[in-house]
Amino acid sequence: MTAVTVKLSIRPCCSVSGEQVTFPAASAHGPPAMLLSTDLWVSALIRRAEQAGAFAVVVRKGDPRAGAVLVKVLNRSDRTTRLYAEATRLDGEQVWMRPSSSDEEPDIDAYLERAARFDPDLWVVEIDDRDGRHFLTEPVDAG
Repeated sequence: MTAVTVKLSIRPCCSVSGEQVTFPAASAHGPPAMLLSTDLWVSALIRRAEQAGAFAVVVRKGDPRAGAVLVKVLNRSDRTTRLYAEATRLDGEQVWMRPSSSDEEPDIDAYLERAARFDPDLWVVEIDDRDGRHFLTEPVDAG
C-alpha cells in the first residue's frame, strides 16, 4: 500500500474562466496542491474558531470558488484588532501577513472598505476571541 501526501493551499484556485478552472501543474517539489474552494475553507476556519470557544462570522461573502480572504481578529483582552491577508513569499510559500500595521478597529474597517471596492470577490471573516487567536493553520508572518 502506498501513502500519498496532499498539500492543501490557502488560495482556492489560480484561474477561473467561465466554467473552466485552471489548476497549477506539478512542480519539481512534488505534486500540485489540492485546492479548496473559498467557501469550504472559510467554513473550516469558522468551525475551528467556534470549537475553541471563539465567535466567528462571515462579514462579507465573495466568490464561493476563488475569492480572496481577509481575516479580522478582535482581541477582547487588550481591545485590539488585527487583520490578516493571504500572501505568497518569493519562494512560492503561501503565508498570512498583516496588511495594516494599525491595531485600531476604525483603521482596519477603513482598510476593509477600500479592499472591497477593489475586489468584488473578497471574503471578510471576523473572529471575536478573548485571547486574540486567529485560528489560521498556515504560516503567519510576524511582520
